[in-house]
Amino acid sequence: MSTIKASDAAKAVVRRNSEEVQGKGRFDVFEELFADDFVDHTPQPDMTPDKAGVRKLYRDIREAFPDFHAQIHWPLADGDRVTTYKTYYGTHEGPLLGVAPTHRKIHFESVDVMRVQNGQITDHWGVGNLLSLMQQIGGWTPPAETNNASPLLKTAVT
Repeated sequence: MSTIKASDAAKAVVRRNSEEVQGKGRFDVFEELFADDFVDHTPQPDMTPDKAGVRKLYRDIREAFPDFHAQIHWPLADGDRVTTYKTYYGTHEGPLLGVAPTHRKIHFESVDVMRVQNGQITDHWGVGNLLSLMQQIGGWTPPAETNNASPLLKTAVT
């Protein structure tokens, strides 16, 4: 298979994960798309870095945000690795990280890299703007501004 066709096939697997698993809660598709020896190189707190850990994460997110879905702004593929920049959306209807449901609409950005081999996701690296998410559901409040800011901070911003 040519590199272009392989990259297109890898992007299709990642898109299917975003749309069907994350967006519709289709865990039968999850089992099909994720390799048994999957490794999450950037697991979320209290999640194992394996297929069971990402399955739990996806279930927790679906319980907290039953209408959870992603808008993929662009997928970029290089061989067997697919990088996506996307915005996730949902309504906070279940507990998340100790925060009771607020019924607020949320959105946050994420950049993910997934390796796809033989039609399955084998590896993940990613960064999500979870601080923004926690602010939106009231799980984190920025400290009040003070005039006693660190000299390093004052130097960095001036």
